[in-house]
Amino acid sequence: MTRRRPTHTPRPASGSDPAPGAAPAPVPAPAPAPAPAPAPAPKSVPVPVPQSAPAPESGPIPAGGPTPAGSVPVPQRDPGAESARVPRSDRDRLRAATHHDPHSVLGAHPAGTGVAFRAWRPYARKVAVVTPDGTRAELHDDGDGFFSTLLQLPEPPPAYELEITYADATQRIADAYSLLPSLGDLDLHLIGEGRHEQLWTALGAHPMEHQGIQGTRFTVWAPNARGVRVVGGFNYWNGEAHSMRSLGSSGIWELFVPDIGEGELYKYEITRPDGSKTQRADPLATRTETPPANSSVVHASHHTWHDDEWLRTRGDRPVHESPFSVYEIHLPSWRPGLTYRQLAEQLPAYVSDLGFTHVELMPVAEHPFGGSWGYQVTGFYAPTARLGTPDDFKHLIDALHQAGIGVLMDWVPAHFPRDDWALAEFDGRPLYEHEDPLRSAHPDWGTLEFDYGRKEVRNFLVANALYWCEEFHIDGLRVDAVASMLYLDYSREDGQWTPNQFGGRENLDAVDFLQEMNATLYRRAPGVVTIAEESTAWDGVTRATHHVGPGGFGGLGFGLKWNMGWMHDSLDYVAHEPVHRKYHHNEMTFSMVYAYSENYVLPISHDEVVHGKKALVSKMPGDWWQQRANHRAYLGFMWAHPGKQLLFMGQEFAQGAEWSEAHGPDWWLLDPAYGAEPDHRGVRDLTRDLNTAYRAAPALWERDTDPAGFSWVAGDASEDNVFAFLRHAADGTPLLAVSNFSPVVRHDYRLGVPASVPAWHEILNTDATRYGGGGITNPEPVKPDDTPAHGRPASIRLTLPPLATIWLKP
Repeated sequence: MTRRRPTHTPRPASGSDPAPGAAPAPVPAPAPAPAPAPAPAPKSVPVPVPQSAPAPESGPIPAGGPTPAGSVPVPQRDPGAESARVPRSDRDRLRAATHHDPHSVLGAHPAGTGVAFRAWRPYARKVAVVTPDGTRAELHDDGDGFFSTLLQLPEPPPAYELEITYADATQRIADAYSLLPSLGDLDLHLIGEGRHEQLWTALGAHPMEHQGIQGTRFTVWAPNARGVRVVGGFNYWNGEAHSMRSLGSSGIWELFVPDIGEGELYKYEITRPDGSKTQRADPLATRTETPPANSSVVHASHHTWHDDEWLRTRGDRPVHESPFSVYEIHLPSWRPGLTYRQLAEQLPAYVSDLGFTHVELMPVAEHPFGGSWGYQVTGFYAPTARLGTPDDFKHLIDALHQAGIGVLMDWVPAHFPRDDWALAEFDGRPLYEHEDPLRSAHPDWGTLEFDYGRKEVRNFLVANALYWCEEFHIDGLRVDAVASMLYLDYSREDGQWTPNQFGGRENLDAVDFLQEMNATLYRRAPGVVTIAEESTAWDGVTRATHHVGPGGFGGLGFGLKWNMGWMHDSLDYVAHEPVHRKYHHNEMTFSMVYAYSENYVLPISHDEVVHGKKALVSKMPGDWWQQRANHRAYLGFMWAHPGKQLLFMGQEFAQGAEWSEAHGPDWWLLDPAYGAEPDHRGVRDLTRDLNTAYRAAPALWERDTDPAGFSWVAGDASEDNVFAFLRHAADGTPLLAVSNFSPVVRHDYRLGVPASVPAWHEILNTDATRYGGGGITNPEPVKPDDTPAHGRPASIRLTLPPLATIWLKP
């Protein structure tokens, strides 16, 4: 990427830009002439005290007197002016980037008979100080880029500027080292407690006004660093003039840099404990360069939201008692090449037309490798720059909300990659990762696991969850890989893990973190939902954190949990030839044994349509007609089953190929020139009608977590491959769902029904001709008779289409 030339920092005297990270070639400064004695001046004008020639590289600073033969005589120097020089030890530490408090040395400080002004500006030819009353005094060149003078002032001025002359330009800027810390005591206290719930407002880069000066505040947590500098395009990636100060025991380093603002590229140059240096992207950066470039970008949001009504009403009804059908999307490949703003023109209309209540975005936080689909995050606070700016992403969310669509986002607090410019050993030692190698290395993905027991790391993640919900109005977080967080022995053999203090396999630090994250998010962001991708039988994933379960743990506090058991079992069932399905009947019924142990989402996600697993329709047996019929019947069964629904893009129109992040869904299948109307377009029409009928039938969502909301009619018809059940709304209104997973028509199929219903109406039939089916339907209305069946006093006789699901309601 071509770096924008900064407007406020002249080029070094070499006249050429050094490579990023490299120091510009030094320019020899002319030997200063001995300063003349000052002329008398009015009292209001400070008088600079004469100073001597630059100090030698080592040894004491010479005073006046005899000099060795052949040397340049050193003029007499006012003894008080010696205090204006930067002491040798401080010079060495500043040059080595190991000074913890450069502000205590540089800037303006009482000294001797007045005020000492000190600056470190490598490659400068001259430096002068300009006081608020306009008085200008040139600083003495002390060598190595250090300049100083002593002015006869009663106290340091509240603000002043430095006039810096380089070989090709002169600039005049406020002195960063004359300013007080720009981070408040309350922020430091909350960070120290690990309870700063809006951490992104304290750390990172923030354009702001400080002490009447415009600039950018840089703050970073690096407790093991010996020194930290800000480097970027504004200083040609040489941070010698921008050393940060350590704010006590907090581990926070801070520097306010005047006159730079939005759009500047930057990183932190960290001196490790062993003295080596590393340049790191800002962990709290809210904007990044477009990968593979990895610098952070100074950013301030200017988006004006228009979703007030959405936010005001989204929490009116609990999520588990509301319609909730989710369309999962990988944004970069949904329509490859579209930006966030272009997506905002197409995605809301498409999702709204299909009737989904929510979209779920695969991870949008910045990640260096596109093939990770966003699951290896380096920029936890920055939406990926591949599709636009953070404000562009806000525009997309705003457009979805205005279309009545909620936005969920995949969130990845389980691990992070080892890139040497990101979080791994950030300040030279394990910081975000656990210091125990057995706890830090993720065995499956080659990544590092967070140290959830460290309060600052836990704060970083809890605040990150809040950040997406508060700053970007995200309506929910689907938390990735929760099982890998909960178990110390996850994917580890004996000897590869260490038990907790009680001898168990539970990661107690991760439990505490998840509980704190959920409790904090639900407290601060009304209407937001958290969803756990948790693949084990951990007790209480969606139980409140203050309710202790049989295992002695409080609930994790999630709102919903992915039902991985239902997903695996049901996909295994439909993958069998119909003649064999009777031997696997329990795979479709077993989910009801535990259906009310948690609040569930039924996920057919991206994970099930990649890596040789085949697309959903291609998992089905038989010829193309049977595959599509199975696909439609399965969707009808899924939408009627207790739990919320999630479907990955491309499956809504029965794409036959696996998903590829390189080209996304096969949209051409919906073009009449390629796909016949009853084929892919018919399945898309079914998806739309499923969502429409689902949202209009409270029986299908109002009592998803209440056992009284479901009852089997025929759960044991294994020989017929038939499943029939009733769903009940809060007011008792039922809906009858019947699935026939055999490729034969079943005539006069008797099913027991409530005697209170005088007639039934078929509201959905996946075999309808408009979906690509055979058009076998039931006459209107379907009236019960007094023949008992399935334990009920009345029954109806139905015609069950082959490989189809039908819904009936009173």
